[in-house]
Amino acid sequence: MNAHDDIDQIEAIMARARAAQKVYEYGAHQQRYDRAAEAAAWAIMEPSRNKALAELSVETTGLGNVADKITKNHRKTLGLMRDIKGLKTQGIINEDKATGITEIARPLGVIGAVVPSTNPAATPANNIINALKCGNAVVVAPSPKGVASCELLLEYIHAEFDRIGLSHDLVQMIPAPGSKAKTQAMMEQADRVICTGSQNNVHRAQTCGTPAVAVGAGNVTVIVDETADLKAAAQKITASKTFDNATSCSSENALVVVDAIYDDFIASLATEGGALVRDEAAIISRLWSNGHLNRSVIAQNADKMLHALGMEDQVPPNTKFIAVETKGIGPDHPLSGEKLSRVAALYRARDYEHAKKIAAEILDYQGAGHSIGIHTADDARAVDLGATLPTCRVIVNQAHTFATGGAFTNGMPFSLSMGCGSWGGNSIDENLHWKHFLQTTKIIRETAPNEPSVEEIFTDYWADVGK
Repeated sequence: MNAHDDIDQIEAIMARARAAQKVYEYGAHQQRYDRAAEAAAWAIMEPSRNKALAELSVETTGLGNVADKITKNHRKTLGLMRDIKGLKTQGIINEDKATGITEIARPLGVIGAVVPSTNPAATPANNIINALKCGNAVVVAPSPKGVASCELLLEYIHAEFDRIGLSHDLVQMIPAPGSKAKTQAMMEQADRVICTGSQNNVHRAQTCGTPAVAVGAGNVTVIVDETADLKAAAQKITASKTFDNATSCSSENALVVVDAIYDDFIASLATEGGALVRDEAAIISRLWSNGHLNRSVIAQNADKMLHALGMEDQVPPNTKFIAVETKGIGPDHPLSGEKLSRVAALYRARDYEHAKKIAAEILDYQGAGHSIGIHTADDARAVDLGATLPTCRVIVNQAHTFATGGAFTNGMPFSLSMGCGSWGGNSIDENLHWKHFLQTTKIIRETAPNEPSVEEIFTDYWADVGK
């Protein structure tokens, strides 16, 4: 198939999606949208399908582990369904008697969703569910390694669609072999692009000419201060860092520990399976081969990771991840960046203020806007981080990976895509959720006059500076 045929193929897919969306929207009622979303959710959550998707994801991408993929597919989807259950996304959704404005929910049309290989089932499922809930069709562009998982997910979704009488054309994907040209054509013809993945993909999405919602890069830093519950902090950091072999953008990449409790925290970490490593140079030489992250290390189980790093005999047998002592930050110090592996950089800070300075420098280098964590008994410090650092989220006393994208124990919406605000070059500063798949039409009626006098507006100003 030549380039011209590729574009014709995408045009045909988008035309079918647009036709199916119009039928889906015409004469719609809320139950139609709800049942479609529920069908897509059950397609990934049904236990045997979830297991098959998790196994295929790990087999074809080489990233993560099956047990955690199963957990992620289940919990992320269940949490999303909790968030959108009972939400009105069709018809009149708000009537304000005071302003005379009525809001009517309207679909965007055809969503073009670009998704990563790190979550080749959970992320497209999240996008598809949100799109259907809001009356849209969706076309998914998976990464090359994520194609097989996406194909299987759509097979399951279409089987559920057959049970409720919906067209398969509502949910489609760019067929293999994928290409940048195909994805570009899809993005240009969509009504909105949703992009999660590499910053190269994000840049292409944001410059394709279609309104795009894209998310920024992660490089999570977590501070542990002298007031923290060290045992709880060590447990949460270990659980978070090792989940799905650190494939999440919310996985801890740097730990900044204050001097007063440094040794005690390292002891607590060791109990949980976090091993201290002081030979920074040895890790860097093995983790980065030819300037790129070593594929034998990234997103692998602990035993494979330690073998690839030549660390099997250098750490305790219960080691789940390693914390490598370092001081450097920036492009000449790769440990300060995202590592997609069971490897964390470990910084020793004099006190909280020094820890905050280190965290700020790391964010300035990589991960600005995404999130930062702190384990502390002093909530004012969490507020201080939120008021002074370039971050959209401050995760307090929680396992970062589980908390950032929504948890059953916090108030964040469930999502696999985190907006990073202007700091991360994004149009949104919140978790990607259903509102980004919806638009509204406003009915505007005349109201009684509400025009203030000049004095009402400027009295306080004149009192301060004179008229």
